[in-house]
Amino acid sequence: MAEVVARYLERDGHRVECVGDGAEALRRALADPPDLMVLDLMLPRMDGLAVCRKLRERRPVPVIMLTALGEEIDRVAGLETGADDYVTKPFSPRELALRVRSVLRRARGASLPGGTGVLRDGELVVDLGVHEVRLAGAPVTLTAREFDLLAHLMRNPRQAFSRATLLDQVWGWSFGDSSTVTVHVRRLREKIEADPTAPRRIVTVWGVGYRYEPVALP
Repeated sequence: MAEVVARYLERDGHRVECVGDGAEALRRALADPPDLMVLDLMLPRMDGLAVCRKLRERRPVPVIMLTALGEEIDRVAGLETGADDYVTKPFSPRELALRVRSVLRRARGASLPGGTGVLRDGELVVDLGVHEVRLAGAPVTLTAREFDLLAHLMRNPRQAFSRATLLDQVWGWSFGDSSTVTVHVRRLREKIEADPTAPRRIVTVWGVGYRYEPVALP
């Protein structure tokens, strides 16, 4: 499977390195960070979730997780550890190649329209040009998907979005698992809200989805 995927990615112009176990993959990624990592959940020595978790603690490397078909718990667990995207097995190598292209584009800050400028809300500052977020002057580390979601909500303050709409407008998916949005919202709240259990910025609109509520006076 790794060899087939590698050939498809190389046709897209990527330089690909295949690693057979999780521990070695983590060692190499920390020593020489790749632009993106595709991780299977089931790996010898260290599983994909552990690799993703430990990598996220040290490097902001985009991650696509490969999960078993129909195993929602695996998809949610992958997103909880910081994966930017997931693909369920069995999958089309061409689909994975397209997902790789999409995540790389987002990680480089070129995914959403209006990719320059600065969004401000009180102590929260989002610099679209350099893909950087600061809260009270301190840097906030976000995955590419988390960054896109926050930027999209901040660009449209007080507008309620359904999970399906966010999947379409932020992820570029015409269909998908709405738990993907739920997990990313929860992770964003943990990073930018003073009390994630009582969020002030990213609020739930019951029966609809979510909206961004500015905390600074207009």
